[in-house]
Amino acid sequence: MLSELELNGRLERYGRSPFLFGVLGLILAFILFQGISLVVTLIILAMSGVNMVELVDPETLTQTLSDNASSLLIANTIGQVFGLLIPALLFTRLHTRNWTAFLRIRRVDVKLLGLSVIALLALIPVVQWFGVLSDQLPWPEWIRSFEKSQMDLIEQILTQDFSLFFTISVLAITPAICEEVLFRGYFQRQSERSFGIVWGIVLSGVVFGLYHMRLTQAIPLSMLGVFMAYLTWRTKSIFPAMLVHLANNSFAAILGKVASKEGSTIDIETFEMPLTIVLPAAIILVGVLIVLHKLAISIESQQLNQSVVSAHDRS
Repeated sequence: MLSELELNGRLERYGRSPFLFGVLGLILAFILFQGISLVVTLIILAMSGVNMVELVDPETLTQTLSDNASSLLIANTIGQVFGLLIPALLFTRLHTRNWTAFLRIRRVDVKLLGLSVIALLALIPVVQWFGVLSDQLPWPEWIRSFEKSQMDLIEQILTQDFSLFFTISVLAITPAICEEVLFRGYFQRQSERSFGIVWGIVLSGVVFGLYHMRLTQAIPLSMLGVFMAYLTWRTKSIFPAMLVHLANNSFAAILGKVASKEGSTIDIETFEMPLTIVLPAAIILVGVLIVLHKLAISIESQQLNQSVVSAHDRS
């Protein structure tokens, strides 16, 4: 309920579209994230004795980043915290004093968390199938080249001898918190305020997919984003989306670590998922979401009844 949000912050006084502020928040976060990550990376490399002049050469830059993978991951983590998380919190505070309610930071029933993870497991084959289909489209060569350089760097990072805890911390835990607060917390709420629940969910998911600058994988990433946006709205909590984000990224990180230890590489994006798995998974996904939807409504109704009874007892 919007009445519970206490929309009395400074940005509410201008009478502008909430979606406009949502977009401005995303743009600012993107610039800050990229800028802070770059600056921190350069500072760490300079302190490590790297000749900064040589980094002008693209090949030297790529090799240097690969040789200093831990520095790159640390810089990325700092960039996410100070470029995504903190700006989202500050923007929210400029809309309302009740920022936790605005961002849907609230406790959620453990059964809903469990169903969210089960739904993710069913969603993965479906997303994988669409990812391969999207990758087979006739994308321009410059897009292929740009994304190949991204994936090569990621593969080089995953082959480094980092502890599993460090890898999951920087590649799963940090994005699960920072990105979800920005996309499912701030941007989705602003989109819902401007266009309603359905479009709020869709916009949050699609923008999430495009934000990763992987055009060949924008469709599967958007599907994952829409899924997490739906969980956030239906459970009225951001925590299921955070858990799903954490589980998805952890799975990819663990798979990469296992593959690197065995001396092989696993190109998940080109692994063709057979329809004999995709179709049953899609059916299971729909079934789990129906159960989750009904359970969330039931829990909400019980909580409402309890609050009414408590209010009556106090009176």
